[in-house]
Amino acid sequence: MKCSTLVLLFAVTLVSCTSEQVPFTVTQVPALELEGPYLGQEPPTDSPQVFAPGVVSTSLYERDIAIMPDGRELYFSVVLGNHDRSAILVTRQDSDGRWSRPEVAGFSGRYRDLEPAITHDGSRLYFASRRPRVDGEVTTEDLDIWYVERQGDGWGPPQNPGPPVNTAESEFFPSITQDGTLYFTRQFERVSSAILRAPAVDGGFGDAERLDGGVNDGSTQFNGFVAQDESYLIFAAAGREDSVGRIDYYISFRNEGGSWRGPFNLGPRINTLSHLEYSPYVSPDGKQFFFMSTRTSHVSDLAEATLDRAMIVDIASSPGNGMPDIWWTGTGFIERIRAANPPAEPEP
Repeated sequence: MKCSTLVLLFAVTLVSCTSEQVPFTVTQVPALELEGPYLGQEPPTDSPQVFAPGVVSTSLYERDIAIMPDGRELYFSVVLGNHDRSAILVTRQDSDGRWSRPEVAGFSGRYRDLEPAITHDGSRLYFASRRPRVDGEVTTEDLDIWYVERQGDGWGPPQNPGPPVNTAESEFFPSITQDGTLYFTRQFERVSSAILRAPAVDGGFGDAERLDGGVNDGSTQFNGFVAQDESYLIFAAAGREDSVGRIDYYISFRNEGGSWRGPFNLGPRINTLSHLEYSPYVSPDGKQFFFMSTRTSHVSDLAEATLDRAMIVDIASSPGNGMPDIWWTGTGFIERIRAANPPAEPEP
């Protein structure tokens, strides 16, 4: 009898044999060593990998990520139900290089919070929330953008920047450039959305304007991550003609003068068929791309297996089970796409 072994996304090991009965064994991967940069993991290059399996990416619904500039605190979102509840979690690295197990951040846990974004100097953390705008009020139906300011090793109380960023519509997925310009998504009457840009003005923000250059050509584009130097924007869009799946990641590049060219699909290495991709992030050093995905490649390897309850429970309790996880890969694709799509030559 001929057998083969397949390692399945850090979570399980499948032993398949060419016989009428297909036995299946599950071997849990040892716990991640929580020591060193990126929770002790070797950064990938061009092949996306699950990020921090069993610690950040688990059997739960994880999305969004934000890292402090010194790399010693990492924030991410966990969602329960159909976004009925959500919270922002944090893991910290101590002076010996060891990472703590994730816990709910001090400013989160009571209301529906998600989508953390940290300024280049680590002085503020922005996030989206349905918390009440005034103490004592009920939670809001629409999302607003909030922020907390750094105080010692923690954060101060959440603050709402108000208009012109927040309106009666939903505003969410903040992203901040080095000069303090805020990019975010605004949803219109729950049927369409667009990515906006609000420049930093006197400690606050100026009027928010929709991005041009094809970024907002469709009815549904959202969750834009902007580079600190504002040279590119990675965002999610639904239903475009060149889409690999239902929702894909795209990138646009900013031209001199502030216009945008693109968007360009990130391709099948990152976007997957009939899956959800809508939470992009690039590490502070610009070298690693983190993204949410529901890819389930190890489940497809079970086509010939005879399932039993123990196998089902093990798979359902592991990353890659069909719930969103956080994946990461190198950012070399950004320069490859940029080089293949230079700015148009000016007309003579």
